[in-house]
Amino acid sequence: MGRGKIVIRRIDNSTSRQVTFSKRRNGLLKKAKELSILCDAEVGLVVFSSTGRLYEFSSTKQLMGEELSGLGVRDLQGLENRLEISLRNIRMRKGSLIHQENIELSRSLNVMSQQKLELYNKLQACEQRGATDANESSSTPYSFRIIQNANIPPSLELSQSQQREGECSKTAAPELGRLHLP
Repeated sequence: MGRGKIVIRRIDNSTSRQVTFSKRRNGLLKKAKELSILCDAEVGLVVFSSTGRLYEFSSTKQLMGEELSGLGVRDLQGLENRLEISLRNIRMRKGSLIHQENIELSRSLNVMSQQKLELYNKLQACEQRGATDANESSSTPYSFRIIQNANIPPSLELSQSQQREGECSKTAAPELGRLHLP
């Protein structure tokens, strides 16, 4: 049992169309290669996708350095010129891609450097606030208070001082024995 026939018309679903293009393109390139090998034929195939991308196949063995025995000096010079032009185009494209990659890496480096500078400035500001707060008062996050009321015997309480938003936490020994009298 073989495959059923399909109607040859444009595929509406873009994803299915792209998958079909890719599979059939590969099959077409494979058939072109087989034809050139089996029949020793010169085959050239150029396919453009709907996005304008180029796919090509050429069976010219001379470009690979094979079957050069039948060529004269002029033919060899022409072949050499074509290869040099191709090599120059390849190097230009490679250089362009490397240049673009360097530009992107440079941009990333600049962004990271800016972020590093901002974080460093925040750290410096936090350290300066911490030093200023330590000089202004020696209050710590935790301290003990003694609350005395005439009707209630003295008792000890643990209280936590309020830390302002954005303030760096301070680590110091707790104050003991703060006495609050009525």
